[in-house]
Amino acid sequence: MKGADKTANRILAPIAMFLLGAVLGVASKLLDIYTSNLGNIFSQMSIWILLGTLIAIFSKTKGKAALNVFVFCIGMLITYYITAELTSSVYGMTFIYGWAAFSVCSPVFAILTWLTKEKGLLGKIISIGILFVTLTVSVVVFDGPRMYDIVIILALIYFLFIYKVKR
Repeated sequence: MKGADKTANRILAPIAMFLLGAVLGVASKLLDIYTSNLGNIFSQMSIWILLGTLIAIFSKTKGKAALNVFVFCIGMLITYYITAELTSSVYGMTFIYGWAAFSVCSPVFAILTWLTKEKGLLGKIISIGILFVTLTVSVVVFDGPRMYDIVIILALIYFLFIYKVKR
C-alpha cells in the first residue's frame, strides 16, 4: 500500500497543479472581463511570480518543483485563452507568445526558486533576483508598482527569506 501511496502522490500533485492553474486561468480571464481591480491584479506578472514561487518552494524536490510549476502555467495559459475565445474577449498574439515563452521557461525558474530554500549564498542571491525581477517587471511592463505589487513583494520577502521549509 505504501508504494501505491507514493505513486498516487507523484501523479496527483501535477494533476492538482494543472487543475489549479486551469481554474485560475478561467478565473483570471473572467476577472479581466467583469472587474477592474481584481482583473488588474491577475493580469500582472507579480501575482504569478508569487504563486510560482510558492509552488516551487513547497515542492519536495527540484524535479517536482519544475514539473508542478510547468503544469500549473500550462493549465492557466490554456484555460485563460480558451475562456477568452469563448467570451469573444480581446487578446493579442504578443501576449500569447509571451506567456507561452514564460511557461516553457518556468521549469528552470522553478528549479532556481526551489534552491532559494537551500543553505548558502546562492539561495539568497536567487531570492534577491526574484524580488528584483518582480519589481522591475511591475515598473517597466505594467507602469507600477501599485499597492498590490508592494503586498506581493512583502509576501515574497516573507516566503523567500523568513519562512522555513521542511525538506
